[in-house]
Amino acid sequence: MKKILMVLTSHSGMENTDGKTGVWLGEFTDPYYEFIDAGYQVTLASPKGGRPPVDPMSELTEHVTGANRRYNDDEAAKAAFSHTQVLDQIRSDDYDAVFYPGGHGPIWDLAKDNNSGILILDFLDAGKPVAAVCHGPAALISAEMQRPGFLKGKIISAFSNAEETLVGRSGNVPYLLQTRLEEFGAAVKTALVPFLSHVEKDGLLITGQNPLSAGPVAKALIDMLNQTEKGE
Repeated sequence: MKKILMVLTSHSGMENTDGKTGVWLGEFTDPYYEFIDAGYQVTLASPKGGRPPVDPMSELTEHVTGANRRYNDDEAAKAAFSHTQVLDQIRSDDYDAVFYPGGHGPIWDLAKDNNSGILILDFLDAGKPVAAVCHGPAALISAEMQRPGFLKGKIISAFSNAEETLVGRSGNVPYLLQTRLEEFGAAVKTALVPFLSHVEKDGLLITGQNPLSAGPVAKALIDMLNQTEKGE
């Protein structure tokens, strides 16, 4: 059975506000059930282990997805989410791919987490895919820290500066993710209209722009694993 690792943020604080962040729930549940329904075994990990914080905004009615509702009735999935493994105990050898959901949290912790950066490079060096969505691509910054020049010329997608401004959080983050990735030489591609789904593939790297992109990124990852299995 193919095994997929999902790495979640452990960070909940925002800057200049009492508002909280964390995992954007739909960016976890949508891919999680794509993987489960395709017959994959999924392991959850986070820098601190245990239950990751959830962005309260992602639980508002207007942001609830079908996968969210399914998760609310899935005791096994809720138990797994509440008991994520500690990231520094994870080995890439044990998995076929890794997926990073978003929520604003990753721009604080996963962007600086050495274990995460090494893990991403280990997956790619072993010919295994790495996928990330929305603010999840912030984890690629930690890979850049481990291997300077890693991001130069990479074609990726991520939550855009325009979207950050439109959701009213541009003053509550330490940097704009699109800008930071571009500063490292990445070519950040986004949809023409904010909040529409957009996915980019660059070799073994699959990235998506926003919450609507989470499911499509997971499907693209599954397709890539299937092609690898067939030797295409």
